Amino acid sequence: MSLSNARKMMEEALALARQAAESGEVPVGAIVVKDGQIIGRGANRPLKSHDPTAHAEIIALRQAATALGNDRLTGCELWVTLEPCAMCAGAIAHARIARLYYGADDPKGGAVAHGPRLFDQPTVHHRPEVYAGIAADEAAALLKAFFAERR
Repeated sequence: MSLSNARKMMEEALALARQAAESGEVPVGAIVVKDGQIIGRGANRPLKSHDPTAHAEIIALRQAATALGNDRLTGCELWVTLEPCAMCAGAIAHARIARLYYGADDPKGGAVAHGPRLFDQPTVHHRPEVYAGIAADEAAALLKAFFAERR
């Protein structure tokens, strides 16, 4: 994938993260891409939805599954602004996402490079290719600004 295309995909996820922040939600955004087309979009909304599972990744995965008419998102990519948590990493594995691209690391809540490192566990049936650090500075800056406003 070209650098300009990678930047374009992550910019889509960052725009969704900004929307989440404007709604008072933790600024995380995600998209699912199949054959270069966005088929799922998600912005964090657990507060608005009164739903602890309403993470950006879960919303994007649900939209993509509906668009494809299949719970298996074989051949799809997930682009997300923050390292996925354990719940989202589990959903990524169950959905059979081919490639995961994420921006900022999450040392406290992440489950890909931190914490349980879910995809390294022998009991996980599917492991996507993982590419970390894409637009990480911008994604981290959104999160830092969001939490600084609340302190």
